[in-house]
Amino acid sequence: MHSVGMDQVCGSNFAYQHHTLKRCLDDMVDLGRTRIELWCVAPHLHIPETDAAQLQQVWTLLQERELSLACLTPEQVSYPVNIASGVQRLRERSLQLFLRAAEVCSELESPLLFLTAGRGYEDEPIGPAWERSVAGLQAIAARAAELGVSCVLEPLQRVESNLVTDVQSLARMLRDVGSPALGVVIDTVAMAVAGDSINDYGDAFGDRIRHVHLVDGAPAGHLAWGDGSMDLRGILRDLSGLEYQGAMTFELFGDGSYALEPRPAVEKCLDAFAVGAAGPRASPDKQRV
Repeated sequence: MHSVGMDQVCGSNFAYQHHTLKRCLDDMVDLGRTRIELWCVAPHLHIPETDAAQLQQVWTLLQERELSLACLTPEQVSYPVNIASGVQRLRERSLQLFLRAAEVCSELESPLLFLTAGRGYEDEPIGPAWERSVAGLQAIAARAAELGVSCVLEPLQRVESNLVTDVQSLARMLRDVGSPALGVVIDTVAMAVAGDSINDYGDAFGDRIRHVHLVDGAPAGHLAWGDGSMDLRGILRDLSGLEYQGAMTFELFGDGSYALEPRPAVEKCLDAFAVGAAGPRASPDKQRV
């Protein structure tokens, strides 16, 4: 059986939004990471304003540190970005953002583009918003596939969306989109809030699980491991039981102190992972994989 290991843990710029991308990438190298999930947030990489010069800057920062991308994650829970929007111009603008993001994935050699389903109006039937989301995801997945990029879809918490929020609605969305290029993200907080489990995801999606946001909560919140109440050892055991071999990222948002000084929170997560996976964290010079 494959046991999940430290080599699957990616660095990221989550919680580094008030620091330079250079500072973030230097920290990730120093902490032994060789792959990065890049959150596309200003000032690091704002997709609507990304041009060739900025992409070259990001590419150079990565190459100088021998880093590669594991996943590109456009900001998409801060509206007006919403592929299910009932306002046509906002929906079309959102769709163009993700089509451009697929091109950025190709140019930065990211194998995965991270997606969510958007949300509909709370005071209207869900059907029209669902259909708008399906159409948007189909278009994005098709364009990404043309560029050799796979997409992954994450359920959101109910406060964030009224469309895809749990295993059941995620399975329905994947069926309706009907694209083999669209896989699944497990976000441990969204999973816990919905009352789902790693094994529920495994039973429903199998090898379509292609990315994991590994984050603590109580059960909500995007916390460093040990700042919430979730069972990391059990989660890692269950991921090992699924033979999961994809990337995992610590998505840290929940505590304002993380953004002021993010590295200690990342270190705390790495140490907790090492204990949860039953192995000591190697020194950085031995840890880069």
